[in-house]
Amino acid sequence: MFVPVVDKNNCPLMPTTPGRARRWIKSGKATPFFKKGVFCVRLNQEPSNRNTQPIAVGVDPGSKREGYTVKSQAHTYLNIQTHAVDWVQDRVEVRRNMRRARRYRHTPCRQNRKNRLVIKQKLPPSTRSRWQWKLRICKWLTSMFPVSTFVVEDIKAKTWKKAHKWNSMFSPLEVGKKWFYSELERLANLEIRTGNETYEMRQELGLKKSKNKLSNKFDAHCVDSWVLANWFVGGETVLWEGFPQSTATLKGHTNPDNTALIEVVPLEFHRRQLHRLQHQSGHIRPRYGGTISDGLKRGSLVKHPKYGFCYVGGWQESPTTKDPNRKTISLHSLSTGKRLTQNALSKDCKFCTYSSWRITAVKTA
Repeated sequence: MFVPVVDKNNCPLMPTTPGRARRWIKSGKATPFFKKGVFCVRLNQEPSNRNTQPIAVGVDPGSKREGYTVKSQAHTYLNIQTHAVDWVQDRVEVRRNMRRARRYRHTPCRQNRKNRLVIKQKLPPSTRSRWQWKLRICKWLTSMFPVSTFVVEDIKAKTWKKAHKWNSMFSPLEVGKKWFYSELERLANLEIRTGNETYEMRQELGLKKSKNKLSNKFDAHCVDSWVLANWFVGGETVLWEGFPQSTATLKGHTNPDNTALIEVVPLEFHRRQLHRLQHQSGHIRPRYGGTISDGLKRGSLVKHPKYGFCYVGGWQESPTTKDPNRKTISLHSLSTGKRLTQNALSKDCKFCTYSSWRITAVKTA
């Protein structure tokens, strides 16, 4: 494993070994910090040089799980498997049903606004959330590593036999993919490879991919992202940054040198609604949802004296005779996401950092 390094201005540099990072911290040359769950160091002085090697990020998109690999010629720095955002479509349907129910009950509401998006290109909510999640992960990686290229496995929508251009032009998948590619090109160079090319590269290296797509093992999705990144840094003749007069032909790995991975799970927040879908006794519909729990933003990493490090969930009113306005918050486990308690007080929690996902290290066999 390697430790990401940034300078005083948070510009990413080449990663270093854990032993060297410990010596830097002990001597005061660097300050440790966490970047959304990944341990990093920040240099307190000007680095000896800023030469960087080509670093590629392999991206293997999927409908349920996705793989990301950060790799250079000599080392594999990080393997990530993420859970896709797949709940937005159901939430939009519930919101539509609630709106229709309010109209049926003739609930007072504001007058409909003019459609201002008729002539503008827009993405469906479910498609936008899926591809925005991929872009957030890529931006997170570029903030820790000097990424030079993204290598993405291209995915295509199924086309009809009688209308070949329909899904290729108007499919939400194709529209979202093109938007994602345009945003990636703003961050670094972009290379696109088809699924057949990824399969051929994997077969040449003698690697096998697991059929269990929901597994959190390296051979489920990260094997493809590793192959894509290894193809770029190992099969191209590149010009080294900082050495304009010399070129080098890179030779990639034939076997993965690092199969350890971390799992990133996005947190599902219940946005503030007008009221609950089902009314309580007495036809009372209390408000529901929100992103603030008694002054703490939901998803924030906090430290509790009893439950340790955990993240903030929802809140509820728990009045007592001494404090009729007493509110309690729920705390959730970072590893499993299960709720630990509903009766925690915000004053007992020490705020650490904001977060919108939970991250865990997967143990390798």
